[in-house]
Amino acid sequence: VLYKESVGTGTPTPVTPEMERVKRNQEICSSVLYKENIGTATPTPVTPEMERVKRNQEIISSVLYKDNVGKVTPTPITPEMERVKRNQEIISSVLYKENLGRATPTPITPEMERVKRNQEHISSVVYKEGLGKATPTPLTPEMERVKRNQEHISSVLYKEHLAKGTPTPMTPEMERAKRNQENISSVLYSDSFRKQVQGKAAYVLDTPEMRRVRETQKHISTVKYHEDFEKSKGSFTPVVTDPITERVKKNMQDFSDINYRGIQRRVVEMERKRVDQDQENLTG
Repeated sequence: VLYKESVGTGTPTPVTPEMERVKRNQEICSSVLYKENIGTATPTPVTPEMERVKRNQEIISSVLYKDNVGKVTPTPITPEMERVKRNQEIISSVLYKENLGRATPTPITPEMERVKRNQEHISSVVYKEGLGKATPTPLTPEMERVKRNQEHISSVLYKEHLAKGTPTPMTPEMERAKRNQENISSVLYSDSFRKQVQGKAAYVLDTPEMRRVRETQKHISTVKYHEDFEKSKGSFTPVVTDPITERVKKNMQDFSDINYRGIQRRVVEMERKRVDQDQENLTG
């Protein structure tokens, strides 16, 4: 009675199909785990001696129970008694609802949200402080098997509650709308990227430590470069000279000589013509 008096006015919540499904899953999980914990038993036949002992136990229990009960006069349950019982149940329900006063709904303000979050954080911290040191248990193959069975059971029960759906064909209009949505999403993403990220540099403070690291990296890079250069200096890569390479090389030299000599002859002829023209100008 005192416990019920300290309980305030609550808000009744309807039992949704999701809550029913979770409740059934919990019952199935409890049943499966209970059956798995039961070991292998050896069945024993029920002998006449066991039957006799069982009947004696029932008779003794019945006698002891009746000894404690005084003499009573049995009264049949009349229709009037049934009516009174129903009236009492209805009156109890009505009186319970009458005790509930009218409430004034209050909006959820940002301050209330902040207090609520703080309470959740405090509850989480206090809960973690009250936890003692635990001993980690390895994940055994048996635990893995039970976990997989639970997932299969949940999946099967979930699929059983799904109603039959009507498949709809993918029409050209639906394909067009789908492509338009993808294009719109791509355009919006690109616009937000250009506005927020593109063209903006990330500013980093040039601290003495960063300058020191940068100078050190430059020195390390220079030393490494000179070291690699000194190692590779004076070395060459041998190339195998085959007849095809020799033929190509000789052809390239011939082409070069022909081109060079042709140009040289043209230069000599032009120079001769210029000299002749100069002499004619002088004599004329």
